[in-house]
Amino acid sequence: MKAEILKRVMIGIAYGGICTFIALTVLMILEINPPVSQIWLYTLAGFMLGIYFGVASFIFEVDKWSPLKTTVIHFLLSIVFYFIIALSIGWIPLTIKAIVTSIFIFTAVYCVYWLGYRTYYKRVEDDLNKKLHKKQET
Repeated sequence: MKAEILKRVMIGIAYGGICTFIALTVLMILEINPPVSQIWLYTLAGFMLGIYFGVASFIFEVDKWSPLKTTVIHFLLSIVFYFIIALSIGWIPLTIKAIVTSIFIFTAVYCVYWLGYRTYYKRVEDDLNKKLHKKQET
């Protein structure tokens, strides 16, 4: 179990690093030069979010919960955690318009990821079922 947690933490840090690299690339292309302390803080926040999402994926392994329940719990915990980080470091200004816009964007991105993972695992399931049926026929 400890090894699996460490694995997910490391995967989360990797995702946070990739997102940070993309953001830094955009800043470089736009010739925006924020202070190093701000880059450091944002990188740390990206790593924290990555670690959260890596570890929070355990929610989907609770067998006694329905897929809807796990998705709703994961979404609610994720949006709360994201807003705690984003508001505290200034990614999102404390205005109603900014918060509502951020909720919409977060939800849209979450849905895209959810649909992607659902499609992927549905294909894996279908492939395994085909192989199982093929074995039973022989």
